Amino acid sequence: MSAIAPTPLFASLLVMAGGAIGALGRYQLGRAITHALGPMQVGQFPWATLAINVIGCASMGLVFGWLARSGAGGESLRLLLGVGLLGGFTTFSAFSLEMLLLIDRGAAGLALFYAGFSVAAGLGALWLGLLAIRGFA
Repeated sequence: MSAIAPTPLFASLLVMAGGAIGALGRYQLGRAITHALGPMQVGQFPWATLAINVIGCASMGLVFGWLARSGAGGESLRLLLGVGLLGGFTTFSAFSLEMLLLIDRGAAGLALFYAGFSVAAGLGALWLGLLAIRGFA
């Protein structure tokens, strides 16, 4: 892949292709973990999601570190692997990378705010969505 920034159309295709592969990987790994542990065990604790998030974060560290160190592939590989593949696999890896970058820049307080606000706002938005649908049922 070229080190030149891809066109918007090609960038979108890279993200789409990576996202499809990542989403399929998440689904299949979740199925495999559920099969290995059994539905009862997975029903008591979200083992599959935990494993996917940890694997995604480790993979994001490898991809980000490799791209930063080697410079190989540039924007095209970042879009395919980081945004597409790992974004489709788990957005928690992007969230973790963004938090680490804030901490690396000396903005630990902002990183803590980002983490707390993201979790609180996400849970609140989910709750409001459920309330809205339950009100229509």
